[in-house]
Amino acid sequence: GAAPSRTIGLLMSGSPLRLQVWRALLQVPEGQVRSYTQLAQAAGAPHAVRAVASCVAANAIAYLIPCHRVIRANAQFGEYRWGPLTKRALLGLELARHSG
Repeated sequence: GAAPSRTIGLLMSGSPLRLQVWRALLQVPEGQVRSYTQLAQAAGAPHAVRAVASCVAANAIAYLIPCHRVIRANAQFGEYRWGPLTKRALLGLELARHSG
């Protein structure tokens, strides 16, 4: 549960949009969520919400690039590559660490 003692470097490879989306995901604070629309705006692609969702789905290192922090605009969790229970568990763990 503790933060790493040193910075973890990532070499990310992808299209310019994917890299923008993944950088935006890294800016979402632990224990918080964003809608796909909010993420698209943060990534500088406000009219490309569906493309942004595809970029989120293409993330293969989900805990390091926290795609579990993205939900639908109607507050539903939506699909998650590693299953809905994993997504709920990750969000619950983060919320527990940052509440109180």
